[in-house]
Amino acid sequence: MSGTASGFIKAIESGSKHLVIRRFTFRYPEQKLRFVGDGYQFDPKRGVGIAGYRGRHILMHDKCTGCQLCAIACEGIAEAIGMVKVDENWKQNKKSIMPQIDYGKCVFCGLCVDACPFYALFMTNDYELSGFTKEHLIYTPQQLEVKPKYEGDVEIRITDRGASHG
Repeated sequence: MSGTASGFIKAIESGSKHLVIRRFTFRYPEQKLRFVGDGYQFDPKRGVGIAGYRGRHILMHDKCTGCQLCAIACEGIAEAIGMVKVDENWKQNKKSIMPQIDYGKCVFCGLCVDACPFYALFMTNDYELSGFTKEHLIYTPQQLEVKPKYEGDVEIRITDRGASHG
């Protein structure tokens, strides 16, 4: 009986904490969230991920070797990355293949970024990925090369009483 009572008290205590935390919303798309940092990246030398938002990927063509490790990492998770033939010739990429990402399937886990040993793939802060058809969600290597123009204007402030924006 005492275990049930202590569990009930813990549940009430946990729930009551959320009554005093101030909630907020902002008016999207007039207001957009501003993120700190460049986005999620992986540092192979240290073997750790660099914290950041996991948004749209960016691909550095001059660093991609076509090794397919990003596609292999994605294979058991979402199968969102496919390797496609590109017209450009790069000396480090003998096969002339690069990743193409289907954002209709991507779960933004970041394993493809972790798997890339050449710093060719990382994630940006861009979260505005929408399209009218499924084909619009497939980003070719040429589209992934373009750095997104993202301008957020709302910054989140986190305190012990909750989060707010300004």
